[in-house]
Amino acid sequence: QVQVVESGGGSVQAGGSLRLSCAAFGYIPSSMCMGWFRQAPGKERVWVAVISTGRDSTSYADSVNGRFTISQDNAKNTLYLQMNSLKAEDTAMYYCAAYYSERRDCATEPALYDYWGQGTQVTVSS
Repeated sequence: QVQVVESGGGSVQAGGSLRLSCAAFGYIPSSMCMGWFRQAPGKERVWVAVISTGRDSTSYADSVNGRFTISQDNAKNTLYLQMNSLKAEDTAMYYCAAYYSERRDCATEPALYDYWGQGTQVTVSS
């Protein structure tokens, strides 16, 4: 199994930036799917960005494309989400998640992810 732990959330004004980190522990194969998801109060959890760690293939939700960047540091077993030009609508609890797969195209459906972190809150004030 893999365990993931998020950090880096906080409060920022609109237009600002934050970087979230997700440290992975346990069994980490050469390739797996990892992603960032978010959930605002009263809304369902949705995908933000996903990456195939072994193939370095990424996908972004339309709402964040061009503003957010998902990346990885294999030496540190850490996933990142760089968030720029933040908007009030980006306010949510952000979760890191993972599942074992060697596919290049990782799923964006939260239900397909087996391992989840506890979440980190991001609040953007306008």
